[in-house]
Amino acid sequence: MRYFPAMPLPADRGHLSTEQRHPGSRTLDTLDVEAAIALVVDDHRVVCDAVAAAAAALGGLVPTVVERMRRGGRLVYVGAGTSGRLGVLDAAECPPTFQSDSDQVIGIIAGGDAALRRSSEGLEDDPAGAVPALEARDIGVDDTVVGIAAGGTTPYVLGALRWARSVGAATAMITCVPDVRVDVDHIIVLDTGPEILTGSTRLKAGTATKLALNTLSTVVFTQLGKVCGNLMVDLRATNEKLRDRAIRILREFCPELDRPEAATRLDAAGGHLKVAIVMTRCGVSVNEARRRLDIAGERLREAVDGTRV
Repeated sequence: MRYFPAMPLPADRGHLSTEQRHPGSRTLDTLDVEAAIALVVDDHRVVCDAVAAAAAALGGLVPTVVERMRRGGRLVYVGAGTSGRLGVLDAAECPPTFQSDSDQVIGIIAGGDAALRRSSEGLEDDPAGAVPALEARDIGVDDTVVGIAAGGTTPYVLGALRWARSVGAATAMITCVPDVRVDVDHIIVLDTGPEILTGSTRLKAGTATKLALNTLSTVVFTQLGKVCGNLMVDLRATNEKLRDRAIRILREFCPELDRPEAATRLDAAGGHLKVAIVMTRCGVSVNEARRRLDIAGERLREAVDGTRV
């Protein structure tokens, strides 16, 4: 990576908590392996507390995302470096977990897919850097754009949020420093404090961000009917592992079926677990099961109980 000594003097970010020195790790380089590992693990104990403290803010964001997704909108994560990679990861995990459309949750990272494997920090300084990717996806009023920036100052993220607001999209920021001033609809602060390796937000700031994103997407898709109880009822059996899981879940709802019968019923539903459950519980055809799910807004409990049929 080239260094440009003649570049303008950068803004001083030393006041950010994520850039300050951790008082308990000033002798990190002198510790033996066991002590260093213990320090890293112990320092991460604040992660759950930080996310728990942001529960109300996350709770305010969820209905915004759900309402727009019900209108066909998307959840879009925008970030650079570790923050961007975490957004792309959460987006990538939604289709296999919730049988969501591949473009329903989108991760945009500075530098594109290449930045998932090779660092491209220089690109995060461009406030217009994410705009072409947002324009290409025709982001608008039905979408929610979530900027992810541990320090809350990344130009790539801030520029994306400004552009998203200009086209009427809902906006949110996930950051790990308090008192961030940014014009968004929702701000989620995960106050994790200084890192044991000063400024390395891939550590507990990254862990807290991963937990917050997991929480957001899981609760959103649960609200959208992709979950019943604690089971992934909307999965589609596209490989051996998922076929086995679907058979076992079907038998949870329909214990009268043995494994061969459950497999047959799943096949008759085209591999769609939720359809197979409604078919079996209600004694109806594939088409009728799909109709009931459609009327119930894809919520399995309502389709089976018939409260909205």
